[in-house]
Amino acid sequence: MNLAAQVYRRGIRLNQGQFALQAVQVFFVGLVIGMERAVLPALSTDFGVRSHAFFFLASFVLSFGLVKGVLNFVAGTLSDRVGRKRVLLMGWLAALPIPVLIYLAPNWWWIIAANIFLGINQGFSWTMTVTSQIDLAGSDQRGLAVGINEATGYVAVGIAGLACAYLAQAFGPRTALLGFGLVTIAMALILLIGVRDTLPWVRAEHAQTKPTSTIGAATPGWGAIFMVVSFRDPQYRALCQGGVANKIADTLVWALFPVFFAAHGMKLAEIGWITGLYAMVWGFSQLWTGHLADRIGRKPPIVTGFSLLAAGIALTAIGTAPIVWFPAAAIMGFGMALLYPNLIAAMSDLTPPLWRGKALGTYRYWRDTGYAIGAILLGLVAQFSGAVRPAMGLTAVLVALSGFWIAFGTKEPKQAAPHLE
Repeated sequence: MNLAAQVYRRGIRLNQGQFALQAVQVFFVGLVIGMERAVLPALSTDFGVRSHAFFFLASFVLSFGLVKGVLNFVAGTLSDRVGRKRVLLMGWLAALPIPVLIYLAPNWWWIIAANIFLGINQGFSWTMTVTSQIDLAGSDQRGLAVGINEATGYVAVGIAGLACAYLAQAFGPRTALLGFGLVTIAMALILLIGVRDTLPWVRAEHAQTKPTSTIGAATPGWGAIFMVVSFRDPQYRALCQGGVANKIADTLVWALFPVFFAAHGMKLAEIGWITGLYAMVWGFSQLWTGHLADRIGRKPPIVTGFSLLAAGIALTAIGTAPIVWFPAAAIMGFGMALLYPNLIAAMSDLTPPLWRGKALGTYRYWRDTGYAIGAILLGLVAQFSGAVRPAMGLTAVLVALSGFWIAFGTKEPKQAAPHLE
């Protein structure tokens, strides 16, 4: 074992201090995106959005998804060159205009602009926390590492959505989001001081890795990686489409669920509880669903998760009261917990360490472009039908088909070895 491998040993317990600091960072990242979720769609008319203008309403998710999708890939490539911590810092600096733009917004176009900055923040910051935690973890702990990362982030999403719903009722939406956002960003920047870059761990891991296939023999360019992950290899391709499908589902929750529930007479805090329950079940459950896949394989939890997610969406669509919508939200959250961290862990299983950042960035590009695809598709369906339920039905079908693709069109990711020719 060389000196670098001795100094930069991998394992969550061995690196628990730095691993914990990354978890704190992703908690704040989750707070930033979560603060919008219950408040902005339900109160969109206050920002000049006409009733039933579903496509214009969903445009704020469209701007977010387009930017975050591209920057996920940019972040992965950039972090392999300049380091994870610098990209994380860039993400937090990009977050500063978000609460200010929302507070000053004279119309919905300003909210769309704020979400461009939100896309930069999430594309850089969340990508770096999960990549860094994978860098620090052992090879048999990747599912656990991703599970902890996603659990921490999505618990924060739920907490922020619920907290801001109550704060908006007490102080108004603009003041609530301004104060909550600025405090969150300031605390994240202060705590970033103690974070170390994880590239030395990556280089030490690479020094110990013996290529087992042509995909590990060299470090290919970003274009070659993008093509093989996006299109050429069936394993990667299936995982990427799964990422797109689950973000279409999350777009439904983010953009249209609050409008749907508000149309049924629910108050802002009640909407916050439903969307918050979805995010918190998703978050807390990932504390063990990622580690479960480390033991039994990635494919069974992923396929089961897609089935539960589709069932929860369908149940919400046919329901007419909170007694149905609350358990449906929990089912959706648990489905997301099974599939979400394990799609990323499956990508890590297939990827050599020196280009893991680029490969995960490519996957996250497609996954979060699912927000933009979902905003266009679901916004248009709701717009032309004049209701949210048809968009729910379409989403349930797409999610079910995505799970079917992975179930019958892929091998177990931990046993597959794609090749870059």
